[in-house]
Amino acid sequence: MTSKPKKQPGKKKPSLEIKPAAGKPILITDVALRDGHQSLLATRMRTEDMLPIAQKLDAVGYWSLEVWGGATFDTCLRFLKEDPWERLRALRAAMPNTKLQMLLRGQNLVGYRHYADDVLERFIERSAANGIDVFRIFDALNDIRNVERAMREVKACGKHVEAAISYTVSPVHSVERFVNMAKQLEDLGTDTLCIKDMAGLLAPLDAYHLIRQIKAAVKVPIHLHSHYTSGMASMSSLMAILGGLDMLDTSISPLAGGTSHPSTETMVASLRNTPYDTGLDLASFLPITEHFRSVRRKYRQFESEFTGVDAEILTSQIPGGMLSNLAAQLTEQNALDRIKEVLDEVPRVRKEMGYPPLVTPTSQIVGTQATLNVLTGERYKVITTETKNYFLGLYGRAPGPLDHDIMARAIGDDSPIKTRPADRLEPELEATKKDLPALATTIEDQLSFTLFPTIARDFFEAREKGDLTLEPLESFLPSGPAAATELHLAPAEFNVTVHGETYHIQVSGSGRKVDGRKPYYIRVNDKLEEVSLEPIQEILAGVPEAPDTGAGAKRKRPRPSKPGDVAPPMPGRVVKVLVSIDAIVKAGTPLLIIEAMKMESQVPAPIDGKVTAILVAEGDNVKTDETVIQLE
Repeated sequence: MTSKPKKQPGKKKPSLEIKPAAGKPILITDVALRDGHQSLLATRMRTEDMLPIAQKLDAVGYWSLEVWGGATFDTCLRFLKEDPWERLRALRAAMPNTKLQMLLRGQNLVGYRHYADDVLERFIERSAANGIDVFRIFDALNDIRNVERAMREVKACGKHVEAAISYTVSPVHSVERFVNMAKQLEDLGTDTLCIKDMAGLLAPLDAYHLIRQIKAAVKVPIHLHSHYTSGMASMSSLMAILGGLDMLDTSISPLAGGTSHPSTETMVASLRNTPYDTGLDLASFLPITEHFRSVRRKYRQFESEFTGVDAEILTSQIPGGMLSNLAAQLTEQNALDRIKEVLDEVPRVRKEMGYPPLVTPTSQIVGTQATLNVLTGERYKVITTETKNYFLGLYGRAPGPLDHDIMARAIGDDSPIKTRPADRLEPELEATKKDLPALATTIEDQLSFTLFPTIARDFFEAREKGDLTLEPLESFLPSGPAAATELHLAPAEFNVTVHGETYHIQVSGSGRKVDGRKPYYIRVNDKLEEVSLEPIQEILAGVPEAPDTGAGAKRKRPRPSKPGDVAPPMPGRVVKVLVSIDAIVKAGTPLLIIEAMKMESQVPAPIDGKVTAILVAEGDNVKTDETVIQLE
């Protein structure tokens, strides 16, 4: 006689009883022009590759197109040398029939810190005036205090509010908690409600029950945004639809899958001839698909390593974008071999911080702190400014209990705030004017500068000079070595003299980059050779480097060798120098601010002493083995 299996303790299993929701057409938002390429191509798609297909996108019949916000604003200025406001206006003009949507990080807007209310109000007003119809607003901590003001301002502009819940899995998150948040957001006047599953952790049956319970509690339409990272998003989308979902995010197939979203065409086809038929014509996608298939090849050098299913996220809960950032950060420090240690450290840091959802900016805060914990050899030996501010409550209310020992170490004698973080911020726009470059001529320019002062200033200067040089793209051929005429990063033929001996060099072609190295096929005095290059710095052909001015040329900074030699804890860019020569400082006094991984951190004085040398200026890139300030 066979015995019945014993019940296993643990999480209550969801019911298998499925009652399909009443049939209604599912509304589709395509995210290819924002989250699709942000997830798969490091947000590098240029406006020139969007506009040729805009008319076709506009004719599909989407509920909305996500085109702006998230990382696009930063990347436009920093890497693409585009004005993000001009991109928005161009897309608005090219797609007059479809609602344009953006992702707004609540009080963080499109940046990585909280901005004062006057900045928030003006940014939203200008975004609406320049073409945004739908504002998807979220807070990384699900602290409603951080989205309330933005929701109110969008309403004042007569635009559509879509408040979002950042979905995650932890001991302190539950369906009941998400349902209660949905009720609060409805009470605040949201027009639609989004479940934002940024890591792809929403399982199919959980999706059904979550949507079903939220639908029973609120009357506003529900929108699902689920990344494909874990491989569950298509299944979860279908189950959410059966639970009563109204709206779904997808991405056109060449920019779908991996860390992106379910394919638009696939989901449309899956729902055809069902009560949930989208009403969209599959044939209308054909030219769009072909366009983006070609465009993706153009940006192959920015391809995410996570283009397939990453099942590890189901245990690590680390989104693909965060994983790529961690890998890049470790590579900069020649410590990529320690990524397993960092990945093991992330869940520990997250627990100590009260289980924040891992989405911008909390993903950067947790990831950077975990990296420092590993690389310094002592947990919390170096604590970033953002980590300190997090424990102080300056990002909002943590979802779960904070580790009191770690918090004490981070904030010392300071007391955490209890109020809405932005209530402590003085108005910024008027104060910004005194530092505003003369080249910033519009309110949009002022907003760009307020959000990203350093990179905006660089952009304005380059714009004025007519020198908006784009990042070079690798030659893109279907396969095989590139022809010499396709090489953009080096001369094709030249003479080189070594110890008085002159060699004639002819570049015949190149292969695909592997592990950061790219093979080049060259002829040295007509003898064919293969060399492998790992670029340290690349420039566009025909653009000369600035001449060495002798005395004015920058010297290599010395390695730290004395107790008073100050080195940054990680590679980054100097945002601000906080001290001057001969200043007397105490150990722990902030000396400068550096930006790394899109986060700003203070570099403190290691000893009491006097500042005898400052070896950096604002805008300089610095490394961990360089002395940036000297104390005696």
